[in-house]
Amino acid sequence: MSSLAVHSLHKYFGTFHAIKGADLKVAEGEFVTLLGESGCGKTTTLRCIAGLEVPSSGRIVIGDRVVYDGEQRIEIQPEKRETGMVFQSYALWPHMTVIETVLYPLRRRRVKGPEAVSRAREILEVVGLEQFANRAATSLSGGQQQRVALARALVIRPQLMLYDEPLSNLDPSLRRQVRDEILRLHRLNGTTSVYVTHDLEEAMHLSDRIIVMQSGLLEQSGTPAEIFSRPTNEFVAKFVGFENLLPAKVVSTAGGEIAFQLDATGERAALPAAAAAKPVVAGERVSVAFRSANALVHGERPADSGPGLLFRGAIERVDFLGSRNEYRIVSGKANLRVTESERAYRRETMRREAGAEVWVAVDADLVSIIPTGAAPVREDADGAVPELAATGLPA
Repeated sequence: MSSLAVHSLHKYFGTFHAIKGADLKVAEGEFVTLLGESGCGKTTTLRCIAGLEVPSSGRIVIGDRVVYDGEQRIEIQPEKRETGMVFQSYALWPHMTVIETVLYPLRRRRVKGPEAVSRAREILEVVGLEQFANRAATSLSGGQQQRVALARALVIRPQLMLYDEPLSNLDPSLRRQVRDEILRLHRLNGTTSVYVTHDLEEAMHLSDRIIVMQSGLLEQSGTPAEIFSRPTNEFVAKFVGFENLLPAKVVSTAGGEIAFQLDATGERAALPAAAAAKPVVAGERVSVAFRSANALVHGERPADSGPGLLFRGAIERVDFLGSRNEYRIVSGKANLRVTESERAYRRETMRREAGAEVWVAVDADLVSIIPTGAAPVREDADGAVPELAATGLPA
């Protein structure tokens, strides 16, 4: 396995500037996911690393080997980069059996005879498909076909594994099955991996580290817990499910607390300094953010709501969704979204209906304070993320 380093990578498609100075590092054995919406540059980045797209400029290093350098005019062919790649489509040949499919990349690398067959059967056993070795690859189920594709990529013992949304064509149950298989194989082999997806749950389940991308920029890099709990800007917060983002102004930062005034209600509140993913100062504009499922609805003002946020408002709309109720609640000029579980609404004696006056409470440890207008970040030479650097990942 090898590390990966991408430096100042650019890619143009005609006049369209698709990759805008990508900088990222992946350590040996690390599983990193590029997460973002369609069109943000995830797949273009991956294809440049694999050699399937030729960058316009920049530098790509796998291990200690430069595989692309625009200034020095170095461009190593894809098959010589020692990478394995799994695509959205299974990309299996209908005229080949399972074992012939897995043998193909070995033969391209001049591994032949008993050694090639032994390696192919070994990897088929690892992915649980040895009994299907002589079946036509395309006659298998979708989940089995994707495991054939995994075996084909892994059989060459790649230094770097690349995954381009490999679960997008599978139904939900197969997605979970193949997702678990990818994670099992990664832990078994320890191969450095870069995974592309738009699915937050996939990224959270698989990754050591997640890089969130938008419109050609690296928005945030961190562990799944950091990305999920402490987003550093509004885009990331919305992407990871913070439905409520309330504009506010920081009043003071003292005594380990951040005091602020909410624009929509005029109310002042304070939260522990740990609620902010990065330091803020008095006078700074921020968003106070929380998920709808982390707020509680009360018919009366809670006797002791503890530290956190408390809103008085009225229900504007109730959406009954069986397993939960979703409320739209107006508090001052704020429009809050609150989700109440089936367990909670079945136990509640107060009738939840439009027009009812309620109180909404959110515990302090479930609220994030996010600076607004923060610049995207880039990773430094050690893979760390300095604050407020102004370049990012490709589109």
